[in-house]
Amino acid sequence: MGFAVRQVQQTPNPHAVKFILDQEIADRPISFFNAESAIGHPVAARLFDIAGVTSVLLLGDFVTINKSPQAKWADIQKNVTLVLAEMKK
Repeated sequence: MGFAVRQVQQTPNPHAVKFILDQEIADRPISFFNAESAIGHPVAARLFDIAGVTSVLLLGDFVTINKSPQAKWADIQKNVTLVLAEMKK
């Protein structure tokens, strides 16, 4: 069993959303600004497999996802929740 998303918070940036998790995912900030930088990191690499994801930040009990302007939050949110639930802790 992986990470459960407890809450989704909007940010001042309309292309970024914060996913609050049920437990810590990273004890220090880890940023990935493209899919190539996420190679080798199991969570970030899977999140970049989601169409429209442009960057990922992991810190404490949250994940912040940035999306491309044309991507729809509804699709991304559903897929982020599924990916996080499948990840091993």
